[in-house]
Amino acid sequence: MELMAIKRRSAADEVHDQLLKQLVAGAPPPGSRLPSERKLAEVLGVSRPVVREAIQRLVASGHLEVRQGDGAVVNDIMRTGGLDLLPHLLVDAPEGAMVNPSVVRSVLEVREYLGPWIAERAAARSAEGLTGPLTRALVDIERAQTGAEQQLAALTFWECLVVGADSIAMTLIFNGMRRVYEPMLAVVADAVAAAEPVDAYRKLAAAVTSGAAPKARRAAAVVLGGATAVLTDFLDQMEAQ
Repeated sequence: MELMAIKRRSAADEVHDQLLKQLVAGAPPPGSRLPSERKLAEVLGVSRPVVREAIQRLVASGHLEVRQGDGAVVNDIMRTGGLDLLPHLLVDAPEGAMVNPSVVRSVLEVREYLGPWIAERAAARSAEGLTGPLTRALVDIERAQTGAEQQLAALTFWECLVVGADSIAMTLIFNGMRRVYEPMLAVVADAVAAAEPVDAYRKLAAAVTSGAAPKARRAAAVVLGGATAVLTDFLDQMEAQ
């Protein structure tokens, strides 16, 4: 086994994350100029090259635009951003104290729509090859002692289906949504696990591995429907507080 020494986060990483957090919060607003490199370096206590590197990364991701004579101009991140923004948009209070219900609802909508598609494609494209991976994932779901363990196993189950669907774009979408869902596990795992019985996963696995694409689509809708109802109720209660 070849291991490498752990590298500490660079100053540019910290500056990038602070600036991105401000952009997500809308300060400064789209169309406005970012403070100069010199000013940012003074405020953040770093060198100008460090600030320049962070800004260049934000430009590369589409969040900023460098215009001749204007410096770095803020773009509308809701028009230029990608899935990498989801984890940042999820948090609606300092230090992750609260999640943004509208973001979670949008993730649930995409999950409920794309999940059946994933299962259908996996059954059509990779039925035989998924027997082993799905069987192992089912064993982990069955043996889970807590809701969090069950949900982590369920994520592995869905990851197998995504691989079987053989779609690069879908894989990236799944990765982005997974990064949003995992931080919520401590709060919602038990309730969601109760709404996703093991038997429903067994039926889904059986449909996929038998190559029955339409049946797999319906089975996936059943699995996801229960969790969607639970999480929607959770969000309703959160917004009512």
